[in-house]
Amino acid sequence: MIRVAAVADVHFGADSAGRLRPKVPVLSVLGNHDYHSCQEADVRKAMEGAGVRVLEGEAEVLEVAGVRIGVAGVKGFCGGFTGAATEFGEPEMKAFAAAARSAGESLERLLREMEADLKIALMHYAPIEATLVGERYEVWPFLGSDRLAEAVDRGGADLVLHGHAHAGSERGVTAGGVPVRNVAMSLIKSSYGLFTLEAPVRAR
Repeated sequence: MIRVAAVADVHFGADSAGRLRPKVPVLSVLGNHDYHSCQEADVRKAMEGAGVRVLEGEAEVLEVAGVRIGVAGVKGFCGGFTGAATEFGEPEMKAFAAAARSAGESLERLLREMEADLKIALMHYAPIEATLVGERYEVWPFLGSDRLAEAVDRGGADLVLHGHAHAGSERGVTAGGVPVRNVAMSLIKSSYGLFTLEAPVRAR
């Protein structure tokens, strides 16, 4: 069995030193706060300087106990569920919906192309509505997009990890049966959530 520790929305600041001990290896995606001041490249550089591998439209395959674990990472985007945002109308709406589509396409490609025994989809925004329950319903379209869940089901994954929905719910599943876990720190009320994945049995 392979154990994976995950946490999201740690909201680190100058007074955050010592809140989390480093884990090795550490993979991450950026969130909406990291983009707010248009300095996401600097945020990434600082994180990678501290030994945290940042994934955005990228994948990493790690070998643990002889098992290849692939992690596909995208920030994702909002846009809502059941076709809430479509690429129709004003240029602003087209761009908004296109960002969600692009994130989904990137995630699907990464999952399909990874050569791994176990695959994890890592994102900031939520891919399903179930892990948003507890948040105000009117903000759901800004917390995630079903384009991400569609990508997971088409690309194939064993586990989905996301954050962003601080007051949402911890557990859900995609339409294709892939488990989804919301690991926002304020929700799980722990330094991390721990998940166990069954390693595949290889033919001898």
